[in-house]
Amino acid sequence: MTGYGRGTVGGDDFSVSVDLKTVNNRFLDVHLRIGSELASVEPAIKRRIASRLARGRVDVTVSFERTAQVAYELNRPLIAGYVQALRQLQEEFGIEGILDINVLARIPGALVPGRNGIDERMIAALEQAIDQALDDLERMRQQEGEALRVELAERVAKIEALVPTIEASAAGLADAYRQRLQKRIGELLSRGGQPVEVDPGRLAQEVAYLADRSDVSEEMVRLRSHLAQFQDALKSTGETGKMLDFLLQELNREANTTLSKSTDLTIKEAALSIKAEVEKLREQVQNVE
Repeated sequence: MTGYGRGTVGGDDFSVSVDLKTVNNRFLDVHLRIGSELASVEPAIKRRIASRLARGRVDVTVSFERTAQVAYELNRPLIAGYVQALRQLQEEFGIEGILDINVLARIPGALVPGRNGIDERMIAALEQAIDQALDDLERMRQQEGEALRVELAERVAKIEALVPTIEASAAGLADAYRQRLQKRIGELLSRGGQPVEVDPGRLAQEVAYLADRSDVSEEMVRLRSHLAQFQDALKSTGETGKMLDFLLQELNREANTTLSKSTDLTIKEAALSIKAEVEKLREQVQNVE
């Protein structure tokens, strides 16, 4: 589920801010952007985020700044190599001149901020900033989640409305098969315009066989059960994303079986409509934890 959260905590000599951005993903995928100074706490940051979030790609940006006076250190190997190269240049080409400290100071990396390390105060502030960002993120996701729940419930209701249509059409299939067979057999066996008597017992057997092959009553029972479970899961406050994924697979399976069993146009249209709604539900369920 998409969302954004930010947390900022300051100390006497430092400040830390955390930005979280989430987009849809079936699994939890945390990407960190932090300075080298915080590299040692990267695993702890991921664990803290994983304790609150279950799904989605999470982009985390951590900014850490020291507000006290910064002491700089000399990058002695870099400066020594630069000075040696300049002196070699003078000797080989006979160039006169003296080394200027301003030139040396402008060498990239010659002066680097001193590394004082990360202490417990800074780690505690970082954890607090992460929690603030997660709280902010969850408030936004909660609002989006409520809107999503309403949309999912509406689509489930559309599927539920199609089930009676299939059941009503399926109930009249036996009579429809009987009439169709009688008409077809009469057309094939009539001689000279005189219809041939059809054995009622044999006709009943064929009708029963066709009706049994196209019976979708079990599929509709399972379909209703899965829809009820889906509605219950939408009302749950826990992690239901994987459960909803599974139920959608089962709903799609029942719709496919109904399509393969029946030749009735009304039933096929209703089953295709169910499949279309299931696909739309599947896209949105990827946003649900």
